[in-house]
Amino acid sequence: MFADFLKRLTDPQPEQLHDDDARLALTALLVRVARADGVYDAAEAQRIDRITTARYGLSPEAAQDLRAQAEELESQAPDTVRFTRAIKDAVPYDHRIAVIEALWLVVLADHDRDAREDALLRLVSNLLGVSDVDSAMARQRVEDKE
Repeated sequence: MFADFLKRLTDPQPEQLHDDDARLALTALLVRVARADGVYDAAEAQRIDRITTARYGLSPEAAQDLRAQAEELESQAPDTVRFTRAIKDAVPYDHRIAVIEALWLVVLADHDRDAREDALLRLVSNLLGVSDVDSAMARQRVEDKE
């Protein structure tokens, strides 16, 4: 189902993602980070639903459907490096900072910062071209809200 989408996403010269494709790719990245510690629980899934509901103005049902599609895409997606690089090429910098904030919201959903999640988030931030300072500030903004 996602073979063509993944091919386009990981093309050496990816084209700008359409809104629906960008939503799916970014939600799949949220799922990837949530699964990084080997435990993908209801709190993380619900947090992803809340993020997509708020970010994209979706109904709860549409957010759950998007997450289900993203879970499938994430399981088929290539390594994090190529997947994230494709998102970087398709999403403006200020939106990538918002993505980092959303990723931190997912990591902190279970109130347990796992070293694997932290490591993946550092890698993803770097691959998205988000500076260490901006990533740290994004984490701090999220922690202040928690």
